Amino acid sequence: MTTDRRTLFAAGSAAATLFGISSAEARPVEEVLRGQELRVGVNPTLPPRALFNDRNVIDGFEPEIAAAIAQKLGVRLVLQPVGSPERIPMVAAGRIDFVMGAMSRTSERAKVIDYTVPVHSENYGIISVESKNLTTIAALDSEQVTLAQVRGTTALPFIARRMPKARVLLLDNYPDRNRAIAQGRADASFDGVDAVRFSLRPFASTRWQVTAVPEYGVTYSGLGVAKNNHSLRLWLNIALYELHEDGFIERAWEKWFDGPMFTKVPHSPFF
Repeated sequence: MTTDRRTLFAAGSAAATLFGISSAEARPVEEVLRGQELRVGVNPTLPPRALFNDRNVIDGFEPEIAAAIAQKLGVRLVLQPVGSPERIPMVAAGRIDFVMGAMSRTSERAKVIDYTVPVHSENYGIISVESKNLTTIAALDSEQVTLAQVRGTTALPFIARRMPKARVLLLDNYPDRNRAIAQGRADASFDGVDAVRFSLRPFASTRWQVTAVPEYGVTYSGLGVAKNNHSLRLWLNIALYELHEDGFIERAWEKWFDGPMFTKVPHSPFF
């Protein structure tokens, strides 16, 4: 779990090149056991899901979950950095055993890879400050409200449909979005809220109010495994059930995301 940044990205680039030339077979669970290592793809540019810590190694929520899974399997964990474009091709080609990185379970992705049961939920909602008391979509739909939003994000069409009266301040990135609200240049933002408490840490003097809005819809992220790798997927389902049941996943989430999941993950021994 403690792999140097340069080594990881060099390995990631090589693997991304290789999968286009030749594909490896996905490894069933018995082969992972024989090889005594579990290869897991994580994206270290999505803090706090994964990030490089001050020792220059990958850390975060997903590496903790991956380490717990590897411990249950009794093998060594090898973390492989992946970006959004190559993460699905790499697992589909068998270069990694499973991929994390906020892998929302969608029917389109499920044409190419298989999913485990959910690891965590993904929620949209409102980021504002306590003094504004903006906690509903109806409250945002006002000419008196300015929403700070990042250009090109998926929330913008929803805002146009459901909050047409609100003024929209378009910005280039999320740090600028957060700064605009903290400085009072905007009243709120409507976007993903799961990781926002982590990103708001630099604004410790601001009394933030973060509210999930289930009306927008809740999605769930699982582990992405190669298509038809049933033995590994089924074993991972059991491991994830145990990690949910004993509270490990929720404790790791609270540690890294500065609070509980906005929507609890339903888990069952039957899947």
